[in-house]
Amino acid sequence: MQKLTATAVKQAKPKTKAYSLSDGGWLYLLVKPNGTKAWRFNYRFNGKQKTLAIGVYPAISLKAARKKHEEARDNLANGIDPNVAKKAHKTAAQDALANSFEIIALEWLQKRGARSESTEHRQKNLLKNDLFPYLGKRPVSLISSQELLAALRRIESRGAIETAHRAKQLAGQIFRYAIATGRADRDPSFDLKGALAQPKRNHFKSLTEPSEIAPLMSAIKNYNGTPTVMAALKLSPLLFCRPGELRHLEWKEVKFNEARIELPAEKMKMKEPHIIPLSTQATAILEELHLITGRGKYVFPSARGASRPLSDNGVRTALRTLGYTNEQISPHGFRAMARTILDEELNFPIDWIEHQLAHAVRDPNGRAYNRTKYISQRQQMMQTWADYLDGLASSHSNVVPFRSIVNE
Repeated sequence: MQKLTATAVKQAKPKTKAYSLSDGGWLYLLVKPNGTKAWRFNYRFNGKQKTLAIGVYPAISLKAARKKHEEARDNLANGIDPNVAKKAHKTAAQDALANSFEIIALEWLQKRGARSESTEHRQKNLLKNDLFPYLGKRPVSLISSQELLAALRRIESRGAIETAHRAKQLAGQIFRYAIATGRADRDPSFDLKGALAQPKRNHFKSLTEPSEIAPLMSAIKNYNGTPTVMAALKLSPLLFCRPGELRHLEWKEVKFNEARIELPAEKMKMKEPHIIPLSTQATAILEELHLITGRGKYVFPSARGASRPLSDNGVRTALRTLGYTNEQISPHGFRAMARTILDEELNFPIDWIEHQLAHAVRDPNGRAYNRTKYISQRQQMMQTWADYLDGLASSHSNVVPFRSIVNE
């Protein structure tokens, strides 16, 4: 018997009655009056005539139908009813979907108990943006350590080293929940110890949880000290530049008309000029301070003489006065605070954040990016950041402010 061709299958036209086109071995194409073309396989099992519905053309091509036909014949040769095998395969597929990483993760989120709003938000973002796209549909029991590492490497490749470590920790909690509920045998994250790059050691203490930042921002908002120290303290989290860059800021570098600060290369750690876009909140603080120190060189002059800037203990002492220890937050720690929240809570691209931090960001050819790179996006980011900090301060209204005058 001559076998079917792909062209013959494609050109088969419906008739007033259903008819079949044989491909041999009891595999045939059933052409129905409504135009549907369905693959069928007739066989005998335990003395009974049966039919296996293989699938509908063109979803199942001639080549695919032949493959499924061959699998069915193999089952018969091994004493397995092809229809029973089909149902078992369908059940297994449904079980795998029901036990996918995404389903297990969502179940774990629901059952693990209450968490802070910020933790909930951060973990859901990690799952949605970094884990579900690559692991979500996979059966949790079949995910290998290599698959998990590939997903984590994608996070690592964008420079978010700490986020990659948090994603690994989160995935591990989900795998261990799957083990506890009988849907997985092992936790692949356990094999990845040392596989990810280690975060750069942060010698500067910081707060990176919104629940910790809220009372800090409220305390800063209510702080009373000299105008210079008050302004420097309030601008530290808003601008998150290096403390030395803030203390040595000169009025000629503040461009009110363009709503930005322009720092020359010689003042920068990386010896590249830098732009700090100003939010409306930062502009208001600077405008108010300009009425007081605007005739001098420095934005934040020392109380001991306008010819030199505020000492490096000015903001640090203010933080101590507010009750924050060296182990909790340092002036430099506002940078780590901004980087973490802008990435993990506000979801801004790492490139924008790194440029705003004035880190050594290079293009593929090794050249330093122009200081105006992403400037409009960074302007938007800085305004969103300022609004976010305002929101945190407002959410923590039961802070009793300290009253202190800090002399420099």
